[in-house]
Amino acid sequence: MKAIVVHEFGGPEVLKFEEVPTPKPAAGQVLVRIHAAGVNPYDTYMRAGTYAIKPPLPYTPGSDGAGVVEAVGDGVQKVKPGDRVYTARTVTGAYAESALAREEQVHRLPEKISFGQGAGVWVPCGTAHYALHHSAEARASETVLVHGASGGVGIAAVQMARAIGLTVFGTAGTPQGLELAKREGAHQVFDHGKAGYPEEIMKATGGRGVDIILEMLANVNLSADFKLLATNGRAIIIGNRGEITINPRDLMVRRASARGFTLWAITPAEEAQIHAGLIAGLESGTLRPIVGKELPLAQAPRAHKEILEPGAAGKIVLVP
Repeated sequence: MKAIVVHEFGGPEVLKFEEVPTPKPAAGQVLVRIHAAGVNPYDTYMRAGTYAIKPPLPYTPGSDGAGVVEAVGDGVQKVKPGDRVYTARTVTGAYAESALAREEQVHRLPEKISFGQGAGVWVPCGTAHYALHHSAEARASETVLVHGASGGVGIAAVQMARAIGLTVFGTAGTPQGLELAKREGAHQVFDHGKAGYPEEIMKATGGRGVDIILEMLANVNLSADFKLLATNGRAIIIGNRGEITINPRDLMVRRASARGFTLWAITPAEEAQIHAGLIAGLESGTLRPIVGKELPLAQAPRAHKEILEPGAAGKIVLVP
């Protein structure tokens, strides 16, 4: 089969499109024919060798995929050949024509959800779900600011927040991104490339501030975020690419907090809750992953460049 293989850490050029043996499922494993693989920012950090997790070389990237079960190993009862599934982590990597996953890493993909959408479920939607429900403990009637509302995590967060009764503000950097965030549920949108946009957000709250901020680029925005929080507000750090100077007094005077998390550190119980919520949202239509661009699997290097560029408008997926 064809797969993307990384033999050394480095830039996008280390993503090699190669012929590799098709894996066979052992006991408790599932072989999934991948129809679409999701590209996430963390994939690029891992490829560069700068992520907290360093896989042994060589490896095939990708935790998020969607496709059809080809074969199952002994003891597998959750799925059978022919079932449509999405993956939440894999054993052999989703940037491939087929991928092995453990039984607990595959989840039913509702019929109404395309494979491209399914490839955008786990990391983007799982992150948004955990950020809102677990980290922020969001409650109906609160106000949430989603920074980067046009990206994969941001869109999911906007949809979820709107569905549970929050007032939703979103930021994006292009007219297309702003329109997308508005269409998917944001009550008001703001151009985060425009000087003075934090003042516009504060004005929109009547000077009260926002209860929750979901922050995708903390090294750029976190210091300003603290000044936008309402009393007892929570800034949830989802993404970060470097260091930043902050003034803790901005939190102190608001009795506010900054909370960070990584999806890889969640407990099995939390993961079960997340998947139950995601599947319910996919079935009801309140969760609608947006595919911004589909690229052939061989163009993984291009995808890794574009995922870090400003102006996101949905999920980038690779199609074998």
